[in-house]
This record gives sequence, structure tokens and C-alpha cells, in this order.
Amino acid sequence: MKPVAFETVRPASLAEASRLLVRHPDAKLVAGGQSLGPMLNLRLARPRLLVDITGIPDLTTVSRTVDHLVIGACVTTAAVEDGRGGLDAVPMLAGVAAHVAYRAVRNRGTVGGSLCHADPAADWPTALAALGADVIMSDGVSGRTVPVAHLITSAFETALAPGEILVRIRVPLPSRDARWSYVKITRKAGEFALANAAVLDDPERAILRVAIGALRGPPLVIEDARTLFSGPVSAASLDRAALAPLLDAAGVDSETQRTLHLTALSRAADQAASSSRALAS
Repeated sequence: MKPVAFETVRPASLAEASRLLVRHPDAKLVAGGQSLGPMLNLRLARPRLLVDITGIPDLTTVSRTVDHLVIGACVTTAAVEDGRGGLDAVPMLAGVAAHVAYRAVRNRGTVGGSLCHADPAADWPTALAALGADVIMSDGVSGRTVPVAHLITSAFETALAPGEILVRIRVPLPSRDARWSYVKITRKAGEFALANAAVLDDPERAILRVAIGALRGPPLVIEDARTLFSGPVSAASLDRAALAPLLDAAGVDSETQRTLHLTALSRAADQAASSSRALAS
């Protein structure tokens, strides 16, 4: 199929892009277009106006502060995979990026676009939630910050208000000895996950955080995951009884789903325990 007829505009600023979104409620933002493109062709989305935000400088920069790596929303997954422009400051990001779909998709698909598309089975929402990242959103006049764990409100729905645009993702820099893992279970390489899980174990900062994705809505984030393990992080020490009610609350209502999520988290726990790769460079 082919999309309905639409126009494309390329605003030069966040304020201009925001005004266009407010003026045209059915307009859609486009950056990499790896999710929106197929939806247009299938006519699942029928906007009359596409707002191309890839020309806005604020959305394509990468910077580093004392405590954070700050990634523009239009930075591509391929750039993260390659560690360009200082993106190698948090090596977990490259490890996740390398397993997102296929290289052709990663070349154009953006980190911010993936978060805003809000597919529960996507890689970035789970991985960034485990890292304790947050997002900075703006309407071109004022901004606000929301944890990645709270950005997705339900499947394909976010906390973005009308006219708001995701500008940057801010990732805390882990300590040098922090350990991490990200595991997803798919039918074949390159597909969206049937289950995924991420673990961040950072003893220096007293953080043991677990995120479980590919649920019906936002990722399940356990901020203090010490309650899930009876000893050092590993599959053997994972307390499945403690995890069960959390999965129930997240809508995991079949034995098959439960097994997949438990398997993903068990593998992630073992990978985190055996990882010799430090998070921070």
C-alpha cells in the first residue's frame, strides 16, 4: 500500500516544531522514520503533515558532564553502536545498539524515536530504564525531565504533552567497576523481543537495578533489586517467588510469558555476574 498524501516541513528550531504540532494536531514528527514509514505505508497512520526534526541542532549533539552522558534524541542507533562522539562513555549502550534490528535500520533509526514510538518490545526503553536514564522534553519554551521508566505510559503511548518534543536522553555515568547485562529473547535475530531484561550492578553507588521489558506496557523497573536475589547476582540466587507478583501486576498472565521473562532475567543475572566489561570508560 501507499500512504495518504502528506506534506513535509523542516523546522529550524524546537519552538517552530512545537508550534507546528500544536497548529496541526494530527501531524507526526519524523526523524529516522523506521517505525513511522511502515505505518504510513499500511495507513495505520494518516497524518497530513510530517514535521522533520533532523535539522534541529539541539537534537543531534552528544555531550558529557561530570555525572551524565547526554544524547540528542535524533542520534542514530548506529552512532551509538560505533561509539561516535563520546558515546563510548557508557559501553552498555553500544552492546544494546548492536542487537537492535539490522544495521540498515540502525543507520537511520534514532534513540529518541524508539523511545517515543513506545513499543513495549523495543530495546532502548528497557536498557535505558535499567541505567536510570531520564529524558528532557520541551515545547520550545520550557522543558521538563521525566525518567525513562515513566516516559511510556502504555503500549505506543507516552507522557509527552501536546506540542512537547523529546530533546535529550541523559544517562548517569556508572562507576568504573559497575557491571551490566542486557538479554532479549527473539524468534530470530533482528526481531523485536518476546522478552527482554537488563541488570545494572554498581556497588560503588549502591545500585542494583533490574528492568524487564516486552510487557503489555512500560518496562517493569525494580529499583532495589536486592529483594530479588538471595545472594550475589546470579540465576541461582534469583528469587522467583519474589518476582512472581511483580510479573502478575505487569499483566504477565500466561505460563509461557512468565517462563520467557524469567529466562531472560536469569540469563541477564548470570551475564552481569560474569561480565568482565566495566560500564564506564
